[in-house]
Amino acid sequence: MELKEGYKQTEIGIIPSDWEVKTVNELIDLLTDFDANGSFSSVAENVNVFDYQHFAWYVRSTDLENNTNITNVRYVDEPSYNFLKKTALYGGELLFLKRGDIGRIYLFEAKTKYATVAPNLYLLKLNKTINSKFLFYFFNTNIGQLQLKSKNASSTLGALYKDDVKSILVATPTLKEQTAIATALSDTDAWINSLEQLLAKKRQIKQGAMQELLQSKEGWEVKKLGDLITYKNGKSFESEIVENGNYLLITLNSINIKGKLKSEHLKINTFDNSLEKGDLIMVLSDVAHGNFLGLTDIIPKDNKYVLNQRMGALKNLKGVTSEYLSYYINKNQKYFKMAGKGSSQQNLGKDDILNFQINLPKTKEEQTRIATILSDMDEEIAQLENKLEKAKQIKQGMMQELLTGRIRLF
Repeated sequence: MELKEGYKQTEIGIIPSDWEVKTVNELIDLLTDFDANGSFSSVAENVNVFDYQHFAWYVRSTDLENNTNITNVRYVDEPSYNFLKKTALYGGELLFLKRGDIGRIYLFEAKTKYATVAPNLYLLKLNKTINSKFLFYFFNTNIGQLQLKSKNASSTLGALYKDDVKSILVATPTLKEQTAIATALSDTDAWINSLEQLLAKKRQIKQGAMQELLQSKEGWEVKKLGDLITYKNGKSFESEIVENGNYLLITLNSINIKGKLKSEHLKINTFDNSLEKGDLIMVLSDVAHGNFLGLTDIIPKDNKYVLNQRMGALKNLKGVTSEYLSYYINKNQKYFKMAGKGSSQQNLGKDDILNFQINLPKTKEEQTRIATILSDMDEEIAQLENKLEKAKQIKQGMMQELLTGRIRLF
């Protein structure tokens, strides 16, 4: 393939002619870890770790993975911090997992005055030729991740060694261009973070609204689910699955964690007339450790869906709308998870379902009003989720283009 003018072929792919390929070893002043502070016996004697706030944050990979706000973290006292001075953190360092999920890299953000590294992390202190954010983003590109994964694959113990990290190759522009690239990607991160915060706020508002709107009020009734519906079990259709069937088979895997029908379904040609528009379907066996047990959604169209085994149908609704009933059941998942029986797999029985009690407004108009408010909130949340996903895709595209020099900022 002919190279575009101004670019060159290197060990890690095509990059601009004025960029250099450097090893991590050329970009750091120090690569160290917790073990560098002393022997196992001396660490045991001199390091005291506390589960409550103390002198210095004892930084673990779990803290970084959760982007902790300094809750549920551990600390060391001042003598311990002084003993661990070789791995003290000040902000701007890169931290690598030594074992486990190799490929995880963290740019350390100082959130306390004093901090030090816990075991299972490499600490990279960078020299003045490299922008820490630029290098952090580089390691999260396909090129960076591929190198990290290949280093891990070469180890029979599933670990990174110091020489592995030092030998990784980095496409390096001038410090000025590094800073420009890092700033552009940081701005994108800020956009993503703002969307995540807004989304979290909207979800909290919806939870509060559900709690208030579905709580029993004067004039409401308490009804058992069995008084409001006819219950029906699905049947086994696994042996009839075909590539291009006329009907969509609703299985345990057809419902997502939010209690919504997925767009993709297995297909069959058998139709048993078990589902109609407005019926509710319910998960009867746990999936993913019970996260789906009891979740419901509404059949949007009739004469298209067929219900598989371990799924139930709530039919012939009397005095309750499908939308209100689905919201109410999905809000009370704790009941269904506690009602599930079994050791290796939790299952709901018919009586567990029919005895479930519901706070019910007397009029369908009020039920519809409540369901509409919650549905509008769900739509707003879904739009934000889509916007967030697109923002993350944009960032990934920017990283691949900017950090390989395919797009230049100046």
